[in-house]
Amino acid sequence: MRLRAGLLFASDSRTNAGVDHIATFRKMNIFEVPGERLVTLLNAGNLATTQSVVSLLRQRASGGGRHLLNLPSMYDVAELVGRTVKEVVARDSDGGGQLNQGVDFGANFIVGGQIRGEAPRLFHVYPQGNFIEATEDTPYLQIGESKYGKPIIDRVIDFDSSLTEATKCALISFDSTIRSNLSVGLPLDMLLYRTDSFAPARPHRVTAEDPYFNRLRQGWGGGLKRVFEQLPDDDWFLPDQIGG
Repeated sequence: MRLRAGLLFASDSRTNAGVDHIATFRKMNIFEVPGERLVTLLNAGNLATTQSVVSLLRQRASGGGRHLLNLPSMYDVAELVGRTVKEVVARDSDGGGQLNQGVDFGANFIVGGQIRGEAPRLFHVYPQGNFIEATEDTPYLQIGESKYGKPIIDRVIDFDSSLTEATKCALISFDSTIRSNLSVGLPLDMLLYRTDSFAPARPHRVTAEDPYFNRLRQGWGGGLKRVFEQLPDDDWFLPDQIGG
């Protein structure tokens, strides 16, 4: 999420290639120069592709040329990530494209952060290498399994939401997705960044034993049931109005 107050990044850690091949891998990667820039990548899609992209970006960040730690803008960062995704997909698919011989080599990235001299920015980089940017009208981006948790964010979050509200909403959104889809699971990785702080990144990991997350999911579930029970009935579906 890109809000007036700052940025929120959240990712689960489950990958799967079928029910017999479920594993845990961190999907959040951070590149930073404290006091000057924070760049955060979240990924979804082909695990080999995402790992190769992140490895190449890290390797090149320690060398010469243009890399994530010296580019002048977040737009340039998103463009570099897009080019690297295209490079890896072309290499691993032998030039056959994103989908080759029944294997989907595609990967999506959320790329966000702040570089001194410009406002925080947030991008969705597609497998084809192109990208879109979050705006004040659409202040959040999602990749991977999103349909179960998206309606909650749509109802709650706008550009002026606080980071506290955004954090609670993101956790509830993930909880709803976890309940409905086996491809998403704990632990979750979360990172809050306040606009213009340029503070060192301190990601927080939410596990199944996290007391706050468990209180939140129980409160949300119980609240939904109470609201549902208070919703009014209508005459047409009351038992004594139904003909036999």
